[in-house]
Amino acid sequence: MTEETQTVLPFLEHLAELRKRLIIIITAVIIGMGFAWNLSGSILNFVTKPLTGHTYLTDIKKRAYEEIGRSYPAVYHQFDLDKETKEVPKERMLNYSAPLEPFFVQCKISIIAGFILALPVVFYQLWLFIAPGLTRKERRLVVPFVSVSTVSFCVGALFFLVIIWPVIINFSLSYEAEGLRSWFNMSAYINFCLRLILMFGLIFELPILMLLLSRFGIVTYQFLARNRRYALLASSIVAAFHADLITMFVIMAPLYMMYEISIWLVLVFGKKRAVAVPDGPGETE
Repeated sequence: MTEETQTVLPFLEHLAELRKRLIIIITAVIIGMGFAWNLSGSILNFVTKPLTGHTYLTDIKKRAYEEIGRSYPAVYHQFDLDKETKEVPKERMLNYSAPLEPFFVQCKISIIAGFILALPVVFYQLWLFIAPGLTRKERRLVVPFVSVSTVSFCVGALFFLVIIWPVIINFSLSYEAEGLRSWFNMSAYINFCLRLILMFGLIFELPILMLLLSRFGIVTYQFLARNRRYALLASSIVAAFHADLITMFVIMAPLYMMYEISIWLVLVFGKKRAVAVPDGPGETE
């Protein structure tokens, strides 16, 4: 057997292994989609709650204005802050213009929710694919890897939905004025939300990815710490693909924060660089 044939065979074996893992992942996502189908309505209601204008931001602002009213009543009345505290949530609805648009939106929500439900299977198949390159001791970490990866993705998605999404929608609604009203399209609204859910889930996976690369000896603490400025630049470039400054900032800040967390995780749990032992006196020439 020639050297070229020996090179091609392992490559084909890797492709066959990758196909097997992808088939299992796709099957798990489809099953998860089936479970998530009946939950899609509740998910849609949750992501449209900020459209009322009543979010945790308005609660914080209301409590702050009430405190100003108690401590500084002159300022409170001078700037008519009582109007802010008495503001009634508005009834806003999503709109669609195509006959089957709500159905396809429900499909998209179910696919993303099904993917999140199937995350343990996804990460387990990913682990099985990379396991041949790990040591026997490292292969035993499959349960911590699958658990931490799943939790990290879910934390990232929840962080976006609970903290970031209301900020984005509240900022968008702040442009409403006399003669200017919001008229959100259903597909555009949901696509934007789902895309950012996936992005934040992946952002929170960055420390785990860096830790794995460190265990493979690809990156080190020194390398990561030395390239902070490039990480900040890369975070800015990723965030720049979004139109408004608020969305850019809320993507760039968590992304760079995850990079900093990655540095310290690699320092504590990463593969240590071998220390060169100096030659003894008798071994020098």
